[in-house]
Amino acid sequence: MTEAADTMTLETTKGPVVIKFRPDLAPKHVARIKQLVSEGFYDGIVFHRVIEDFMAQTGCPRGTGTGGSSYPNLEQEFNDAPHVRGTCSMARASHPDTANSQFFICFTDTPFLNRQYTVWGEVISGMENVDKIKRGEPVKDPDKIIKATLNA
Repeated sequence: MTEAADTMTLETTKGPVVIKFRPDLAPKHVARIKQLVSEGFYDGIVFHRVIEDFMAQTGCPRGTGTGGSSYPNLEQEFNDAPHVRGTCSMARASHPDTANSQFFICFTDTPFLNRQYTVWGEVISGMENVDKIKRGEPVKDPDKIIKATLNA
């Protein structure tokens, strides 16, 4: 059974999404996400890049995919966890050590991302709500995270 402390809930405009953290795979990235959630960073942030049969990306304070938090970028923690439906992984620029606050949730299996992006969690409830997020690149009138909370 999953301990609540190892999960967070994204209350989105499409409904709740519960994500299980995987600190065994990416401890620094999990710590960053938890830090940002506890500071309210993700509250009101939009899903700015949502591609059918691929993924929904969020975590940019500008809503454009060009921003991060006020903290330094993270060194990659690539791991052997596969990018499958419900995987939560860090977005980054072309350099592997540029992940910061943006992340994506996979709609489907995306093996071409394996060992090239840091997997840090998995959706354990509410994937049907992720499936409802408006598509686009950029998204017109995007869905958003109303509130992100750590579950204790």
